[in-house]
Amino acid sequence: MIYPKFIKPKDYIGVTAPSDGVIEKQDLYCLDSAIKQLKEKGFQIIETENVRSSLKGRSSSSVEQAKQLSELWNNKEVSLIICACGGDFLLEMLSECDFSIIRKNPKWLQGYSDPTGFLFTITTNLDIATIYANNFKAFGMRPWHSSLENNLEILKGNLLSQNSFIKYEKKKRDTTIGDEPYYLTKKVYWENLRKEEEIHIKGRMIGGCIDILTDLFGTKFDKTKEFIERYKEDGIVWYFDNCELSSEGLIRTLWKFRDNGWFSYTKGIIFGRSMINKSYYDISFQEAILHSLGDLDIPIIINADIGHVSPRMTIINGAVATITSKNGKGKVVFEFK
Repeated sequence: MIYPKFIKPKDYIGVTAPSDGVIEKQDLYCLDSAIKQLKEKGFQIIETENVRSSLKGRSSSSVEQAKQLSELWNNKEVSLIICACGGDFLLEMLSECDFSIIRKNPKWLQGYSDPTGFLFTITTNLDIATIYANNFKAFGMRPWHSSLENNLEILKGNLLSQNSFIKYEKKKRDTTIGDEPYYLTKKVYWENLRKEEEIHIKGRMIGGCIDILTDLFGTKFDKTKEFIERYKEDGIVWYFDNCELSSEGLIRTLWKFRDNGWFSYTKGIIFGRSMINKSYYDISFQEAILHSLGDLDIPIIINADIGHVSPRMTIINGAVATITSKNGKGKVVFEFK
């Protein structure tokens, strides 16, 4: 596994929009706040032209998205690239992307949700570690939540261990400016699916937004089985972040992954809190997972601090992770090997 160089003060952070862009007044305020705060921490910011544009869910054409991304990747001063925000159509950009540029010059790429399509592809196709964590706009909040501080310290190479948080954002509050902190009202509780007293798993971590992974499945960019075969000695720890899949869609997706061998050599699976819980047959999120994976002899954790429901841990695609879950609390420790 290739790990890009850690970032340091005075480095350049590139911001681009390979999915959607930022145009709403409050989001633009948050974007500017993020730029200001990261500059205050000693970093320089380079923003591509498509960050502040959006037309029917796309920041720009897929050709232009790939071009502006390549400009950042070719810029030797840029140590980290963060996606401006999520969206729905990033996968189209993969067909226009020159992956040889990325292979020759590894650097950190970060985002979550729709950016899964790019992060997962880079790690599984090129063996370059990527970061599933906050999109750039999140850094605009005041004051920063500890998850943002953790995110930055991991990128600096100063932090490898993260503990589960105390509370999460059950429902977002209405914002008036755009830089408001998380509205934390619900107690975080990691749940061991089969009610085990303690779960302890270790393996090479990979995953992302499951809504995007099910669309990536079977395309020419899907090198998942080759990836898990290369790292079978380490074992695989899957993580899944469900944004909008219904329980029925989740069942179909997990069947597809399982039937195609994605869970070979799997040491454990961890699910983040589902952003939208919906079902046409009154099937809960937990029941859907039990139905699909319950007979596998692997530990499964649900409702972890991963993905759409804030706050979120920083997950390093491709790194070896040791994960523990006990009494509703969790811990993730990464190793760069």
